[in-house]
Amino acid sequence: MATACSLGIVAPITGLAGASLARKVASPSRPALASSFTGRRVANKVARSNARTVCFDDNFERKFGEPIVPGISLIGWILPSSIPCINGDSLSGLFFKSIGPELAHFPTGPAADSPFWLWMITWHLGLFLVLTLGQIGVQARKQGYL
Repeated sequence: MATACSLGIVAPITGLAGASLARKVASPSRPALASSFTGRRVANKVARSNARTVCFDDNFERKFGEPIVPGISLIGWILPSSIPCINGDSLSGLFFKSIGPELAHFPTGPAADSPFWLWMITWHLGLFLVLTLGQIGVQARKQGYL
């Protein structure tokens, strides 16, 4: 494995207030680029890492999580949001009832002051929260955190 010193010669540079900084100078075996702006040769800089630390599983197929979670989360959100607690009605009931009147005048969308927006945003925020927490829980259990 290459170290920082084996990649190039380290030369001191005097910075502000006499502070000494280190810079890499291109090694003779590596080609250098010519800069037409400054008229000097510029060293190629290659970023290298000596170690790779992976905290989470970075497998692409698992980026979208488990396929069972959306179905369970939908059921897990519809059941509690169907409990009548808003003036004797439920959040799901209010949301689904507000869809009908808006579809009655279909070519035009809902007005900005329509209660449909409140019920739709609240219902979907709850659904996405349950989906997110479900994926986190399933992945945590799979990776041994729970």
